[in-house]
Amino acid sequence: MPLTVRVIAPDKTVWDSTAEEVILPSTTGQLGILSGHAPLLTALDTGVMRVRSDKEWVAIALLGGFAEIERDEVTILVNAAERGDAIDQEEARTAYAEATTRMSSVPADDRQEQIQATRALKRARARLQASGGTV
Repeated sequence: MPLTVRVIAPDKTVWDSTAEEVILPSTTGQLGILSGHAPLLTALDTGVMRVRSDKEWVAIALLGGFAEIERDEVTILVNAAERGDAIDQEEARTAYAEATTRMSSVPADDRQEQIQATRALKRARARLQASGGTV
């Protein structure tokens, strides 16, 4: 029996279809979901979600949120999400390079700037990986 998967961001539904398998970037590591999975509620980290549908893998960049798995239904509520095939890879590569440079130039005593730079780097990395680029 296939999974029903929904990825919902505040401004749009990014994915609403069936799938054979889902891999989520949970805050405790990668989490694989197949049909018959036990009920679960988990926090999601910024990262790449992968969905296998019709034997093809689709990458979706997630920017934090939650996932609920119950009775072969996977509902993912996120702060923001983008399908990898909708991301310009060169733009994502440039953003990743800029975020890396910013991260390396943050003063060690500026905790607020470190947090912001880390978030920007994780977001840029997720977008680049979802677009098919390598980090």
